[in-house]
Amino acid sequence: MPIKNHTLIFLMGPTASGKTPLAIELVQHFPLDIISVDSALVYKDMNIGTAKPTPAELQIAPHKLIDIVDAKEIYSAGQFCSDAIKEIKASWDKGCIPLLVGGTMLYFRALQQGLAPLPPADPGVRAKLSERAEHEGWEALHTELSKIDSEAAKRIMPRDSQRIQRALEVYLLTGKNITTWQNEQTQQAMPFTIHSLGLLPTDRKQLHKRIELRFDNMLQQGFIAEVESLFNRGDLQADLPSIRAVGYRQAWAYLSGEINKDEMREQALAATRQLAKRQITWLRSWDDVQFFDASREVKPAVFEKMRIIVESSAK
Repeated sequence: MPIKNHTLIFLMGPTASGKTPLAIELVQHFPLDIISVDSALVYKDMNIGTAKPTPAELQIAPHKLIDIVDAKEIYSAGQFCSDAIKEIKASWDKGCIPLLVGGTMLYFRALQQGLAPLPPADPGVRAKLSERAEHEGWEALHTELSKIDSEAAKRIMPRDSQRIQRALEVYLLTGKNITTWQNEQTQQAMPFTIHSLGLLPTDRKQLHKRIELRFDNMLQQGFIAEVESLFNRGDLQADLPSIRAVGYRQAWAYLSGEINKDEMREQALAATRQLAKRQITWLRSWDDVQFFDASREVKPAVFEKMRIIVESSAK
């Protein structure tokens, strides 16, 4: 069934809510192409801890935008938008509907609303900030950021060197803090008809059990060995975005001798629960989204909604 261009489907939800298996089922019944919206799945050699689809699953349902950058690279929301739009257009050219699946809500928002026109990176400014951080520490620069931009400082962790550096860089280059830039952003009218579907668990305890079971399965599948191979490369550091991913950050601390294995597990579970909480908060604030209770069986309801979308998108 030929599909009109400009139709997109967002399938959003917190971690462990069942997005990936549902997407794999959907693509077998409808003319869909899966595009991953996940800031961790982009990294190569990070498979177990990111719950990346298995090779067998990818044979059935190929996912775009996974395994596209090395763990030492920094992948931005802007790069995601550029890459996603290319994949979206390729999907339309095939007569399919792009199904964007994931939990990185910032990427969804950036694609839907566009990005603030921030100034490009300045190597000189970044070098000076890095030099200051070596002597004063990133926590001190975070304190400075809190005086310049309290809202950004609340969003950015004191050891998040990449984001602290970028926020201070924007201020030093323009005299205007990054929150002001973002608030003044002119929303771009993206040429998409977006159908937003959200998997929103109503039973928080059940979600936490899923998170615990999934992480324990990851440990049994060799998650620590996976992180150890990254640890032993020698060119990766704990403050890289890839290593700051939930689970990897705690496993890295364990391998560094900072915490023991039990502490690693508990901290990873706590961080994953916090991630899910933030994702749910984002999702609840989303406009024009149809929610499905991920604490229950959602397949029949989602399949019916998908049928309606596909039929309405047919030429």
